[in-house]
Amino acid sequence: MNFNEYPDREFLFLNLANKIASELADFLRREGKATLCVPGGTTPGPIFDTLSGVDLDWENVTVFLNDERWVPEDNARSNTRLIKQRLLTGKAAGAKYVPLYSDEGTPEEALGGLSEGLAPHLPISVLLLGMGNDMHTASLFPGADRLEEALSDKAPLLLPMRAQAADEPRITLTAKPLKEAFSTHLLITGAEKRAALERAEKLSPVDAPIRAVWPNLSVHWAE
Repeated sequence: MNFNEYPDREFLFLNLANKIASELADFLRREGKATLCVPGGTTPGPIFDTLSGVDLDWENVTVFLNDERWVPEDNARSNTRLIKQRLLTGKAAGAKYVPLYSDEGTPEEALGGLSEGLAPHLPISVLLLGMGNDMHTASLFPGADRLEEALSDKAPLLLPMRAQAADEPRITLTAKPLKEAFSTHLLITGAEKRAALERAEKLSPVDAPIRAVWPNLSVHWAE
């Protein structure tokens, strides 16, 4: 794990956006294509704003989420809605978006089709993660109903997940595709998140799911 501390959040957001853009550009030059896997929530919004204006070959970039709440796109809690508003706009509007939500009533019903849509775009070129104060990442929550299955090296690409800390059912990438990403960044801000990260170092992935990607992690933090 590599820890990067920044003097303020504005500098963090700009520096990390530039780092991600540079890594995507490298993949595009070498492979002719790249994938970017991102979290939902409001914290990475400024990074998305910057990335959306970067001059990249976005038509050969595929974007998808770490996880999604099982709510339609017109719901204010939809991660897809946030991504389309703040990342897949401007110059980045030409990127391909692979959804983790469909109209089926439950994530279990949609799992097969969503997995088939995602599989051709793996492994992940650049992975951006967030982390909660409970040390969850994606929708790998401590105490979630299928957490141990999701942490297994034999897990499928996607799993439905339900947890007391989640307000609705989720669908999430499992630990295996997250660990196989070529470049992995964790964005956290504030003293509580830093303290949670320090606690995680002494815990197992079952108790601190962020530990599942620990060896490959570049952490970016500002107060």
